[in-house]
Amino acid sequence: MFVHTLLENMANSTFYPTYFMLVGIPGLEHEHIWISIPFCIIYVLALLGNLMVMVVILMSPRLHQPMFIFLSMLAFNDSLLSTSIAPKILSIFWFNIRAISFSGCLLQMFFIHSFTSIESGFLLSMAYDRYIAIYKPLLYNSIITIRLITRLVIVFVVRAVVLVGPCLVLISRFPAFKTNIIAHSYCEHMAVVKLAAADIRVNSILGLLVAFTILGVDLLFILLSYTMIFIAVFHLPSKSARLKAFNTCTPHMCVFLSFYSMAIFSFLSHRYGKKIPPYVHIIFSDSYLLVPPMLNPLIYGIKTTLAARRPGRS
Repeated sequence: MFVHTLLENMANSTFYPTYFMLVGIPGLEHEHIWISIPFCIIYVLALLGNLMVMVVILMSPRLHQPMFIFLSMLAFNDSLLSTSIAPKILSIFWFNIRAISFSGCLLQMFFIHSFTSIESGFLLSMAYDRYIAIYKPLLYNSIITIRLITRLVIVFVVRAVVLVGPCLVLISRFPAFKTNIIAHSYCEHMAVVKLAAADIRVNSILGLLVAFTILGVDLLFILLSYTMIFIAVFHLPSKSARLKAFNTCTPHMCVFLSFYSMAIFSFLSHRYGKKIPPYVHIIFSDSYLLVPPMLNPLIYGIKTTLAARRPGRS
C-alpha cells in the first residue's frame, strides 16, 4: 500500500522535509471517489448558504442590527473556514494530489485553527447579544453598539493570531522529522507535531493550552450566558413571552451545540482515542470543519429571510 511502503522506507531515517504528503483517509484510499461526493456537496452548500445569508443581510436595511451583523460575520468566517480545508481534500480524493509544501502546510494550519478560534468568538458574541436582549432589553441599544462589535472582532482576530502563531513557530523550529507523511487529510496541528524527531511535550502542552483558552473559555461563558438567559426567561410573566424569548435563542443554541460537541470530540479523540479507528477520527475531524459551516445558514437562513420581509427587531 502507498502509505505503508513510504513509512517503511523512512522508518530508520530523519530529515527536514520541504513538503508533506497528506494521506487523505487512511484505510479508505480506494473509497476516496465515493467519499468525495458528500464532501463536495457539503462544501458547495456551505458556500452558497453563507453567501445567501451575507447578501440578504447586506441588501436589507431592516437587518442592519447587531444580531444580524454578528450572523453575517459568522457566515463570512464559515466560508473562509470551509475553503481552507475543502479544496485540498477534494484534490486528494479526485486527483491524488497529496503533496503540500512545508510553508503551505503551516499556512493551512494557521488558517484552519485561526478561523476556528474566530468562529468560537463569534458564537460567544452572539450568546452575549441574546443575553443582553433578554436580560437587559431596555439597555440593549446602548450596550450592543457598532463600536463594541468592532472591538470584539479585533479582539478575536488578535487572539487567534497570538495563540495560534506560536504553535507554527515551534513546528518550524523542529530540527528534523521522522517522516513527511501526514496520516490525515489536512495539516492538523498534532498530526504534524507527532512526525517530529524531537521532544514534542512543549507543543502538546501549548496545543492543550490554546484549545482550553479558546474553546474551553468561550464555551464556559456561553453556558453562563444561557444560564442567565433561562433564569430571566422563566421569570417572564406570560407563556407567550417565554416562548418568544426561547424562539430567539433556539437557532444559536443549535449552532453552538453542533460546533462545540464536534470540536471537543475531535480534539479529545486525536489525543486519547487510541482505540478509535483512524478513518473514523479523520472523517469526523473533516466533518467538524465542514458540517457546521453548512448547517449554520440552514439554521439561520429561514429566520433571516423572514426578518428581511417584515419590520421589527431580531
